[in-house]
Amino acid sequence: MHARRRRSSFQELFTPPFRAVMIKCVGFTLALLAALIVAVEWSFTHFVAWPDWIETAIQWLGGLALVAASIFLIPPVTSLIAGLYLDDIAGQVERSAFPSDPPGRELPTAKSIWLAIKFFTVVLAVNLLALFLLLIPGVNLVAFYVGNGYLLGREYFELAAMRHVSAAEAKRLRKSNRLTVLLCGLLIAGLASVPILNLVTPLFATGFMVRMYKRMAVRGGFSSRVVG
Repeated sequence: MHARRRRSSFQELFTPPFRAVMIKCVGFTLALLAALIVAVEWSFTHFVAWPDWIETAIQWLGGLALVAASIFLIPPVTSLIAGLYLDDIAGQVERSAFPSDPPGRELPTAKSIWLAIKFFTVVLAVNLLALFLLLIPGVNLVAFYVGNGYLLGREYFELAAMRHVSAAEAKRLRKSNRLTVLLCGLLIAGLASVPILNLVTPLFATGFMVRMYKRMAVRGGFSSRVVG
């Protein structure tokens, strides 16, 4: 059991129980990004009649711009996926790393969908703001990392905690450990900014925050409680 506990959140991503969830998360992320790129390029070329050479340039430059902008799109996309697959990921982490602890309670489907949409909307707004600040050197990076660090840390932690305690208690526990949660969120935001690795952000962040919740809950005195 101790060997399992020492396994890191990143190493755990490549173990057999996580592969199926990883494939679904990565596939969903790539499909959404591809659909977005196709939709934007189609909009540019469909509604305005451009000369052939301009249309070709728009397609190439637009594609490159969207690939570059994907660094700002990955966090909101992965936040949506996290809300949909969080219970699968968190359940695997709890069974493998904390087999003697009471299992978490799966969130109701309707609540999971609502939280995923809310999470996606807020993170998307922050990243669109950071994208618009690209013209101001340095400011956009600060907005990206601080904004995403706060939001990703807050939401991933509370989603993991709500498998065991009420939403109010999850928020209270987060606020009493706000600096730690922010630093964890900055780590997640850093991973989200690395190409390829950002595709596994939901899995890493969920597993990471499950472990952080367990540690904080022990100090808070209610690690064994599970809401009914």
